[in-house]
Amino acid sequence: MPSTEAPISITVKTAAGSLVTVRAENGEELDQVVALSLASLASAVHELEAAVKPTNTAVPPNPQMAAIVTSFGATEVAPFVPAAYTNVTDGQRLCPHGTMTRIHGLTGKFGPYKGHFCPAKQGDMTKCTTQYIKQNQPEWNTFQADQTKA
Repeated sequence: MPSTEAPISITVKTAAGSLVTVRAENGEELDQVVALSLASLASAVHELEAAVKPTNTAVPPNPQMAAIVTSFGATEVAPFVPAAYTNVTDGQRLCPHGTMTRIHGLTGKFGPYKGHFCPAKQGDMTKCTTQYIKQNQPEWNTFQADQTKA
């Protein structure tokens, strides 16, 4: 059975991890496709990546930390905030597996709990860490659970 896919295929991975694939039947068609779509592809990828990028991950400088860093002759590094963990609307969060489930549990190991849970299946090695909301955080009082567990 012959393949229905074009014999020439080029896939480019952007710095943010997006994949763009261009297919063509021959070299001339590839040149035309690339020339016609290069600007629009770049614009679309830039727009998409800007839409999912966290808006404010800046951490205010800590003068005490700066003194400690200097005393050790080290370099302070900004904390890692994964791009996939961005706030959506109504307090929802995203992870690489989709929209996280907001769960309020009434009886946890340390009492009631609230958190954002990854939608990946139990046992999936790529399942994201649960993002718990602490009782002293303002979000605790405004948290709207998708599920409540007894």
